[in-house]
Amino acid sequence: MTQIRRYAVVGTGARARFFITALAGEYADTADLVAWCEPNPARMDHADSLLARHRPDAPQPARYAPRDLERMVAEQRVDAVVVTSPDWTHAETVARAMRAGADAVLEKPLTTSVEGCRLIAAAAQETGRSLVVTFNYRYSPRNAALKEVLASGRIGDVTSVHFEWALDTMHGADYFRRWHRDKTRSGGLAVHKAGHHFDLVNWWLADAPRWVFASGGLRFYGDANARARGLGERPARGTTDPPSSDPFALDLRDDPVLRSLYLDAEVHDGYIRDRDVFAPGITIEDNVAAMVCYGRGAVLTYSLNAHSPWEGYRVTVNGTAGRAELEVVERSAVLPGPDGRFVLDASSVEDTADGDERRRGARLTVQRHWEKAQPVPIAEDGPGGHGGGDALLLQDVFGTPAADPLGKRAGFGDGLASVAIGLAANASMDSGLPVRIAELGLPEQADPAPAGTGAERGHRVGDR
Repeated sequence: MTQIRRYAVVGTGARARFFITALAGEYADTADLVAWCEPNPARMDHADSLLARHRPDAPQPARYAPRDLERMVAEQRVDAVVVTSPDWTHAETVARAMRAGADAVLEKPLTTSVEGCRLIAAAAQETGRSLVVTFNYRYSPRNAALKEVLASGRIGDVTSVHFEWALDTMHGADYFRRWHRDKTRSGGLAVHKAGHHFDLVNWWLADAPRWVFASGGLRFYGDANARARGLGERPARGTTDPPSSDPFALDLRDDPVLRSLYLDAEVHDGYIRDRDVFAPGITIEDNVAAMVCYGRGAVLTYSLNAHSPWEGYRVTVNGTAGRAELEVVERSAVLPGPDGRFVLDASSVEDTADGDERRRGARLTVQRHWEKAQPVPIAEDGPGGHGGGDALLLQDVFGTPAADPLGKRAGFGDGLASVAIGLAANASMDSGLPVRIAELGLPEQADPAPAGTGAERGHRVGDR
């Protein structure tokens, strides 16, 4: 008989839709959604409607406020909580859920502080409950293809990695409208966004980071930059009457999901989702660069830009026997629509000014010493986001896990290694000095790691 696990979702904002849709749809035969834990009733109303759309006959989940999480786990006999609440709440939520008797599925990042890492580590050690951190980019075929190249030894021992990530002026700008703009809540992009990327490098190298040197700043968004560029007076938010023609304005009325989740919910908590990206109060960086040294000697140079005209990433990996290069174009351009606001470029090829083509998609090349460059086949993207990675992740988390020779499944140790780089980068940006991860005060405990991770090879985060 198939075992049915009982799930509760903590935090029913935008990211929760990904998990609610999966649990109510493909995994409905093995999962029951029994409770919401959320401070805003309008967002729970939205979650109810989303669930009803997929399972019209399913009972509405019970509702609980965050202060009643332990009572929820007990009364609803919750097997696992799916934590998609804001980043600064992750550590306390996971620790409380574990101590109440539930496992946890956690949207990255693990947490935003050293204290949060220690809190989760202590709860996991005391209770023995499991924690899954949802690093879906590991499951993207293009990233898995690079992992296979490196694991095969085709380019020898890795000596250096260069990783450039470009966020365009639609995606990148959004971090400066919402609560992520407050570094005390999100940890900044070095923790929240770059955590994805640092995890990929940790996984690709199967090694643990040791020290970090970083620099960054707010150089495009924010009120000071708006004044320096002469942008003039700006509305405090994007949802205005008459509608704004500003290309950076986000009008929540244009999207029924955003309207339901945020505009209609403002009356309950006052949260403004469409702040102007050039408004005062932004404390995160929009440009970050970091150098990371790994235990076996490889060095990562990393850069993140949040105001690029296109979106994607470039990775070059140098080894003792050659070089691998991965280029991914996720969106080739963001173009102004008829009202002046940004729209997505729906074409697969965008002509640049000099006639070159930037093709959406991925390209992986390997070139060994004294040989010509060779293309490496990449499996076609599957359904869903992140190049099909989302669907594969969900299968691992809620379905029957597939064979995992590349060690894609991530737990506490992987989440800790990723956030450790971001926290060290923040400390380095504050001090202007290199930061040894071992000196941050992170917990030494690491959970048993899947095949292919640094822990499997005997490395712990910050080992000297």
